Amino acid sequence: MTPGSNLPLPAARVAVEVSAAKPLDVSGLLVTAAGKVRSDDDFVFYNQPQAPGVAHRPASPTTPDSITVQTAAVPPDIDKVVVTASLGEPGATFAGTEPTAVVRDADSGAVLATFTPPSLSVETALVVVEVYRRQGAWKVRAVGQGYAEGLAGIATDFGVAVDEEPTPAAPPVAAPLAPPAPPVAPPVAPPAAPQGGGVINLDKGRVTLAKNQSVSLVKSGRPPLTSVRMGLGWEPAYRGRSIDLDASVIAFDARRGKLATCWFMKKSIFGGAIEHSGDNLTGQGAGDDEVINVDLGRLPAEVTGLVFVVNSFTGQKFNEVAKAYCRLLEGRSGENELVRYDLTHSEPRTGVILCKLVRQFSGEWHMTAVGEFADGKTVRAMAKPSAAIL
Repeated sequence: MTPGSNLPLPAARVAVEVSAAKPLDVSGLLVTAAGKVRSDDDFVFYNQPQAPGVAHRPASPTTPDSITVQTAAVPPDIDKVVVTASLGEPGATFAGTEPTAVVRDADSGAVLATFTPPSLSVETALVVVEVYRRQGAWKVRAVGQGYAEGLAGIATDFGVAVDEEPTPAAPPVAAPLAPPAPPVAPPVAPPAAPQGGGVINLDKGRVTLAKNQSVSLVKSGRPPLTSVRMGLGWEPAYRGRSIDLDASVIAFDARRGKLATCWFMKKSIFGGAIEHSGDNLTGQGAGDDEVINVDLGRLPAEVTGLVFVVNSFTGQKFNEVAKAYCRLLEGRSGENELVRYDLTHSEPRTGVILCKLVRQFSGEWHMTAVGEFADGKTVRAMAKPSAAIL
């Protein structure tokens, strides 16, 4: 097929497989004649794999990501199913990595059509093909339309809300964020933290924080850190069940107004000053499961607070999660662990505010362990409680 061409689909169930030389995230959108989804439930992807008549199948060692359309089960008000592909690596483009779509009869496996878009350049996401309804019959159209804004750009164009509602305006008079108040010391001070609580620094090496403790990201005689790596980890849920936790960071201004959110749907914000490593669906494997790199020196001046949150997309409560933690490492390469906070006392809720970074009047940043739980399976539900803890 060539861009803009179409073919009839004789099969009642069709699978659109999309592959490339780099790992891809493939998704489908159920779109009405108005060109929009009816709700976020019409966005089918690895975290939401089912909608009426449409299903996502994750890649395996022998098969690529795919979207399957059972045409008879697609709701009558849906005009087409848009199949998209995006690159999982933050900042990666499709230049020299044009994907190929193979449209198959999902029951027999027979190839019905193939399509590879022309050369791409700065695009980070792509509308690959459309499976659409025309006068009662179903067809496939080759599209190949690229987006430089990633999957979030495509989703927004089709009416999916990829960010939470704007935070309500704060009172008209508001001072910049003040340094965190010294917390009450815990009964037993954590390793490397001085007795008596308060804001500590990195002079004695790695710091293990207790809830509500703060650490200044400085060492005496050295300039403040400008680039850090936030690692978040967990193990599969107790009793051996997999769990999908999503790590995100929300950026705020001095009035506690939300500026931007970096999460698996928008892996890069502020021109790459904050980047997300991508989604881990199970928690399997050693080490950090998701990583967020923050170039503090490149953040716009209006960013005065960063709040790191984790949500349980699959709905399991945090008291079913084993060994959840966050840690701060020096630089993007992360050789030197600076701060660790273990989430040891979990609650039966689906969201948690792990920690916050607050810019001080001096320009240095303080990290505070928070550990406050909330309800909500996505970062959208965390904006208001996150603003409240700044």
